[in-house]
Amino acid sequence: MYIVAIGWLWVVLMMSLTETSVTAGLLTFFFYGLAPLALFLWLAGTPARRRRRSVMMPDQVVRQKDDANAGRDE
Repeated sequence: MYIVAIGWLWVVLMMSLTETSVTAGLLTFFFYGLAPLALFLWLAGTPARRRRRSVMMPDQVVRQKDDANAGRDE
């Protein structure tokens, strides 16, 4: 997955270098490269983060879910 990300950033870097101004190049790199790639990597990493969290502290995760629904009555 990271080789695709590196390739995407390379292509976007080459695109931004061909822009007519520095501002256009920076905006191209950010809006075509960094922002979408960061969103994609964050979304693609969600299952791994959930697995890691449930393996590291399963009792605390269960307690958090139970405590969240207590409301005012407690």
